[in-house]
Amino acid sequence: MCRVAAWIGAPIALDEVVIAPPHSLLVQSQDASEAKLAVNGDGFGLAWYRQDGAGPGQYRDVLPAWSDGNLTSLCQMIVSPLFLAHVRASTVGETARVNCHPFRYKNWSFMHNGQLGGFLRIKRTLEAMLPDNLYHLRAGNTDSELLFLLLIQHGLASDPQGAVSRVLTILSELREQGDPPHRITSVFSDGESLYAFRYASDKKRPTLYERRAGTGRLVASEPLDGEIAAWRAVPPDHLMRITADHLSTVPLFQGDPVA
Repeated sequence: MCRVAAWIGAPIALDEVVIAPPHSLLVQSQDASEAKLAVNGDGFGLAWYRQDGAGPGQYRDVLPAWSDGNLTSLCQMIVSPLFLAHVRASTVGETARVNCHPFRYKNWSFMHNGQLGGFLRIKRTLEAMLPDNLYHLRAGNTDSELLFLLLIQHGLASDPQGAVSRVLTILSELREQGDPPHRITSVFSDGESLYAFRYASDKKRPTLYERRAGTGRLVASEPLDGEIAAWRAVPPDHLMRITADHLSTVPLFQGDPVA
């Protein structure tokens, strides 16, 4: 499973999240403590927005985060009020730059940790659901990129909660007995807010936490510092919307979550 981290608040250098903390995303790339795999070395990526809202900028590479000589320098020099960072442990798709997160579309950036169960069986069906303009944007072959495009198709720009609910319902309807479970944790942004959710068809949802930190808020797969009590888990089966000074959650489903 991959590891993610994000910030929204007053502009800070990316290294305050990605590099400097005692359990930073860079540390998690080699020694994750709440993931199936401790090592996340199949590439990494960054997406960031300017203070005027422009973006997202993007940097991705196939090297393990700990061996890319540019990463520390970039993170020390890029200052942003809103950014996403990801280290990858691949489940679907080869180690290639186009398969590294975060993905972007217009003002949106998106990253994912988890798996779409039975993806190779349902991949063609899901791709056929995309209109031509979105299908032709698909550059890689991961379930994560396809999930992002499906969310865009189903109204992410105007109704994030509805888009997530609709896509998860489709995935549930396509899942067959014997398929691996769907396990999906995602963090994404429109340049104004961060959004986050955790879902799994078997209730074993990948980890994701949030906390207030100084002039903003952090989201991460694992607490970045030693202050474990200051972090709280993103509630399962809810969409969390996060700004620098406000946090809200809405349920993804009416009634019981889809299985």
